[in-house]
Amino acid sequence: MNLTNIGTVKDILGRHGFSFSKGLGQNFIINPDICPKIAENGNACKGFGVLEIGTGIGVLTAELARRADKVTAVEIDSRLLPILAETLEEFDNVKIINEDVMKCDLHKLIREEFDGLRVAVCANLPYYITSPIIMMLLENRLPIESITVMVQKEAAQRLCAKVGTRDSGAITVGVNYYGTVRKLFDVSRGSFMPAPNVDSAVIRIDLDTDHRLDEESERFFFKVVKAGFSQRRKTLANSLSSVMGIPKETAYSALRAMGLPEAARIEQLDMEQLIALSAELRQNI
Repeated sequence: MNLTNIGTVKDILGRHGFSFSKGLGQNFIINPDICPKIAENGNACKGFGVLEIGTGIGVLTAELARRADKVTAVEIDSRLLPILAETLEEFDNVKIINEDVMKCDLHKLIREEFDGLRVAVCANLPYYITSPIIMMLLENRLPIESITVMVQKEAAQRLCAKVGTRDSGAITVGVNYYGTVRKLFDVSRGSFMPAPNVDSAVIRIDLDTDHRLDEESERFFFKVVKAGFSQRRKTLANSLSSVMGIPKETAYSALRAMGLPEAARIEQLDMEQLIALSAELRQNI
């Protein structure tokens, strides 16, 4: 079954009375070159189990299943279940779980579904929930080796930006804290049905299991990062004061101790400076 043929897709969806949900950000891939590339670049291979987030009608799921030992996909839309039963009928190594991935116990899921396998995540993420899903995967310290996802092109630029540059954001710091991120390739808006209003890109995050900080220090570090980027037009000292209640003089003192100007903005600090600033602040409040 050719799941990237528009006629085939329309026939399947029509027979099942399916209509696209804008609320769920549903855009199904119809470019036949995209999903094989995601699977090949996303650790879908022997010895791996792949966690997929969102299935569409199973185009990427099928490519993952052809390569990996097992695919478990979490799909929130129950209307897709009978469609997937048809489109993925030939695969005996695929399991669909009808849940909201943001509410799943993913540690339990991975333990039960991928025992003895190395684990990777692959997904075509809805634009509206890209950052929350990526940060949830990272912050949960799941036993996964890589996250390969398709996101809005603008989001990919921010995710892959260098920490300490104007293009960086809280999500940039997050992915670089937990691993190494790189853009793999762009995807034009015409590769989807229905076509979105923006282009996309596929990125891969390779996770580093050696986290830099203990859990309490890490929580404080991310509070500092989120506070700074929530008011990025302000100086870092002003942001920390208004969001976290840190006295400005304490923030100034920490910046001076690091040889940074009092008027520094968070986007000017690289990863090591952010970690050092967080430690300095935590010692003095």
